[in-house]
Amino acid sequence: MKLILAIVGKDDANIVMDALTEQKFQVTKLATTGGFLRAGNTTLLTGVEDGKVSKVIDIISQYSSKRTHIMSGAMPMDLDVNISPTFEVTTGGATIFVLDVDQYEKV
Repeated sequence: MKLILAIVGKDDANIVMDALTEQKFQVTKLATTGGFLRAGNTTLLTGVEDGKVSKVIDIISQYSSKRTHIMSGAMPMDLDVNISPTFEVTTGGATIFVLDVDQYEKV
């Protein structure tokens, strides 16, 4: 038995959950906040048999989108110009942890 923790963007959480439950996987949703950009995300928990881990990962991967954001950075104050350069940051997708479970009981 494995416990899968999947951290997905808040924009993708519902569609990922719907896809998992459609395939008969039970999912618990936790609202969380990421450190990078302080963006809202969702941590999904699901317990599955060892042989079904790859199916769950495939579903999460299919429905977790990466997004590009344009960010502005600050220039050093000692420059005589007032410029705020921009750069692209990619967010989204999913971070997935698969943990061994010693005991699982549903009461």
